[in-house]
Amino acid sequence: MTELSLTLVQSHLIWEQPKANLSYFGQLLQSVKQTDVIILPELFSTAFSLSAKAESMDGESVQWMLNLSKEKNALILGSLLIEDNGYKYNRLICAFPDGSVQHYDKRHLFTLMKEESFIHKGDRRLTVEYKGWRICPLICYDLRFPVYSRNTDDYDILVYVANWPITRIQHWNQLLIARAIENQSYVVGVNRVGEDVNGIKYNGQSAVIDASGHIIYIGGEKEALKTVVVSKDSLQSARNKFPFLQDADKFTIH
Repeated sequence: MTELSLTLVQSHLIWEQPKANLSYFGQLLQSVKQTDVIILPELFSTAFSLSAKAESMDGESVQWMLNLSKEKNALILGSLLIEDNGYKYNRLICAFPDGSVQHYDKRHLFTLMKEESFIHKGDRRLTVEYKGWRICPLICYDLRFPVYSRNTDDYDILVYVANWPITRIQHWNQLLIARAIENQSYVVGVNRVGEDVNGIKYNGQSAVIDASGHIIYIGGEKEALKTVVVSKDSLQSARNKFPFLQDADKFTIH
């Protein structure tokens, strides 16, 4: 498939109320009739409450994502608090229409909020293939670490789901562009809006950026549901014209 449609869900989140959040997103997404990928914010069922009750991989929220994936015939991406083998993870779920699931566990834990005291760190990056596209999903704080995001010619789209506060939104805007340019990849950032119970404010600015760092779409400060179409031909043209990736340093992440 030379084109892929991506639906960005920039929304508020209800604190520690999974059922209410799932119900809200279900209603919000009723208007989406045709898309290839739907991307939800970080911890979309609880907001950024690290003490909230974690679910299992066969719990209600993952099943909701699988049902939505089948209903929309689309890949669904979003992170949840998941308990697995006695550990709690900030886990990005990739739910496919065929009922299969892949996941990525957040690698870089946000020490300013003591995330490492609640969450177990992930130890591997993930790339999923869907409709001929290679997608690398990461989570929020990962955006600040270019080595971990580095494209070793293994992805076409780099996705960040986030709860990124307004106080540092300039970092979000600039780093998304930097990641696109240095990796010659589409970059998609999906952030929440609103204010949480701790008084932390979020102003969205969800975005899609092309491989040359040009902004295809950037959201405002309010809730928004936006579908953007990206082109494999345009991506390959940019890479062929400026083959910078072939000159990149080789390294191994431990």
